Parts: sequence; structure tokens; C-alpha cells
Amino acid sequence: MTQNKKNEKNEKAKETLSNIWQKTTDVSKKAAKGIQQGAKTLSEQTKEGFHNYQVNKYNPLTAKEFKSKNFSVPNVIEIVDAAVRRDIEVCEGAIGWLEMHKGVEILHLYDEYVKKSGLQFVPVDMCNNIYYMDAFDHNKFINVNDVFAKTTEEKLAELENIAYCLGAKSCSIEIVSSESDEATASMNAGLGKTSASVKSTNKGQKKGHGKAVSNFVGHDTPKEPALKWFAHDDSIKALIEMRCADVNSIKSRTLELKSSSSTTMSVKIAGAIDKILKVKGSISMEKQAIKELNNRLLFEVEF
Repeated sequence: MTQNKKNEKNEKAKETLSNIWQKTTDVSKKAAKGIQQGAKTLSEQTKEGFHNYQVNKYNPLTAKEFKSKNFSVPNVIEIVDAAVRRDIEVCEGAIGWLEMHKGVEILHLYDEYVKKSGLQFVPVDMCNNIYYMDAFDHNKFINVNDVFAKTTEEKLAELENIAYCLGAKSCSIEIVSSESDEATASMNAGLGKTSASVKSTNKGQKKGHGKAVSNFVGHDTPKEPALKWFAHDDSIKALIEMRCADVNSIKSRTLELKSSSSTTMSVKIAGAIDKILKVKGSISMEKQAIKELNNRLLFEVEF
């Protein structure tokens, strides 16, 4: 073999080795880049996954979401201090958070957003207090400590107003329960030319533990009263129709009105509120809801 051929062969060998080395280097670089990109993607996925986990865990609510037409304000709201979640990243800019308690959705609303919410809290908005949506005004929320008493007062006032508008001479409203207890209470109320007083004693089963008696001047020009709690009660509607159609068609009537048709809140919601308040016994909201279900109103009216 000539020297030229030997040199040519050596050059080809070197070129082949160079190409192999270059390919090996390129493959290694691509592999390293792929590993780096994979690590970056994994890091981003891990970060995103942790963020989503935090969002699901804390379930923050923004003002934009709250004001959205698709958002329905829950029946129960707890006003809380905005500082409780101030250091949690996913809660930055939130106005509160949503949470499920015993299958009932609760809105924990930051105190600093109460005024901007457009909601009314009765009797006053206070931090660490729980409020329940008014049955007839969904922008009004009543403190749960007052809600059952407020409902009872509204029902008594509504029945008294029905009697007054229909021209009754007198009416009595008695709260009857199947529970056994002993209680004495007194109440005074005024409505135009009417007066009402409550004095009750309950001993044993199925005794009244609240009775209001009202005396009126009476008249023969009945008008249809405004109804809220008893707007769908057939016996009340029938009484109004008879009296307005013919003042002489009825002289007296006694109605037994079941509370189950006009309850303040469901037992389920009351139980959820108990879970938040961590209460039991006589002050339990669930116990009050069950008691209300067992109550009846005896409404006696005389024309």
C-alpha cells in the first residue's frame, strides 16, 4: 500500500471517530437537556399541584366571585377576623372562604368586607357571630342567637294583625308544645287601638307555654291583611276570604296552625350551626329547631 493511500485511510478513520464522538456528544447534550427540562416541568407541576391543593383546602372566595350573578349567598354566614388567614398565600385578596359543615355550605366572611358586601346583619354585625338568612329578605341575616325568638314574635304579630284587619273584637294566640317543661313569661305589645299581654305557665305534656290575648274596638269593614309566615296556610286564607266576602258569615273561629309549615330553619342547618358553635344541650340550635317543629299555634278570633 502506498503512503498516500495509508494517509487517506487514516484520515477517514479519524473522520469516522470524530463523527461518532460528535454524535455521542449531541446525544449526551440532548439527554442532559431533556433531564433538565423534565426536572423543570416536574417542579412546575409540583408547584401547581401544591397551589391547587391549597386552594381546595382553604377554598378562598374573592370579591369578583361574590359579586358574580352565578354566585348564590349561602343561608349561613359567620363573620370572622380577616387576620386569621392573612399569612396564607392563596387567601391573599379574598373576602372570606366557603366551607361545608354536615352537608350545609357556610360562608365565613371577613369583617372588613361586611360593609361592602351589601348584606344587612341584624341586630348588628359582630365578629365571631353566626347569622341566618331572613326567610323573606335574602339580603338580611339574623343573628342565630335571636332568630327563633324573632320568628315567634313575627308570627304572633302577624296573627294579631290578621284579626285586627278583619275587624275582630278579640283574639288569642297560644303556643302549644308536646314537650314537658315549666315556664312563665310576660309580654306586652301594642298595635293601634289594640293591646296584648302574655302570661303563661306550662306543666306536663301538651300544655301552652305562651298565650297572647288581644281586645279590639272591632269593625265591619274588613280588609285583606299582608301575609308572610301564613301566606300559604289554607285555613288562614279561608278565614280571610269568608270575612271579606260577608262580614256576617262568621262570628268566631279557632284554628290550629302547625309550625312545620313555617319553620325558622331546617334541623339539618341547625345541626351544622351547632357544629360551628360547638354547643350542645338546651342552647343547641338543633334542639330549638326540633322543638319548633313540635309546636302548634292555637288561633282564636271573635267578631
